[in-house]
Amino acid sequence: MKIEGFEYQRVPGTDGVVLNVAVGGSGAPVVLLHGFPQTHLMWRRVAAELAVDHTVICPDLRGYGASDKPDEGYSKRSMAADVVAVADALGHSQFALVGHDRGALVAFRAGLDHPDVVTHLMCLDVLPTLDMWDVMHGTSAAVGFHLYLMAQPVGLPERMIAASSDEFFGYFLDQWASDPATIPPDVRAAYLEACRHAVPSIVADYRASATVDVTHDEDDLAQGNKLRMPVTVIQQDWGSALGFDAAARWKPWAPDLHHQTTTSGHFMAEQNPPEITTAIRQLLTR
Repeated sequence: MKIEGFEYQRVPGTDGVVLNVAVGGSGAPVVLLHGFPQTHLMWRRVAAELAVDHTVICPDLRGYGASDKPDEGYSKRSMAADVVAVADALGHSQFALVGHDRGALVAFRAGLDHPDVVTHLMCLDVLPTLDMWDVMHGTSAAVGFHLYLMAQPVGLPERMIAASSDEFFGYFLDQWASDPATIPPDVRAAYLEACRHAVPSIVADYRASATVDVTHDEDDLAQGNKLRMPVTVIQQDWGSALGFDAAARWKPWAPDLHHQTTTSGHFMAEQNPPEITTAIRQLLTR
């Protein structure tokens, strides 16, 4: 499946990795990064609206969709460098960046590592990696069982997930969509097909968030590095459900922060694209 009206290219990232990228529209560039267990298709409706007056760039992250799936290199630093390289290859030295779920963690890292490139930043339904691990404790951590499973050493997680990949990835598509109509059957099938062929790389992405990504965030925290650009965070109100203040977790990282909660489910860009499109446009005016 493709985003209607968008052109598709194979664009080099870093370390020899090539990404599948959909590009549409014209104007100031906005890069949209997908989450788990999805591909760039999650942006199909938001991208079409933004393309009216922006150049919209929707890559499959390394390890996902139709992008290359190297054996190594799944730190968010490497994945963020891919995004910067792709935009540069397409002629954009600066761009606004929006990420959902895993893509939001990549966007967060891009904002820290490339503050002169990322002009505006939006993160959907995540906490920064250090804060995510800090709030996951007790029985409430059961909601994040997949984080702990895929953090395990190479071998067992890959075999377990590959043995029933459609059931594993389908579980999240079903459980995280508060409205069953959020992900149509053809899109759901496309996501499952893509994940079926990407189990090792998806696990590697998650494993990095329990290892090297933690180190990189700890280093930034110790050095006082912050996101310099305007930042918008939109989340479900799971901070209240799990007993923490999500906005307070974000504020030390993002001094220029707008934080809001949504009544949409996790897949908010698919469930309520007007809400997300409007929020992106509002961010770009700051």
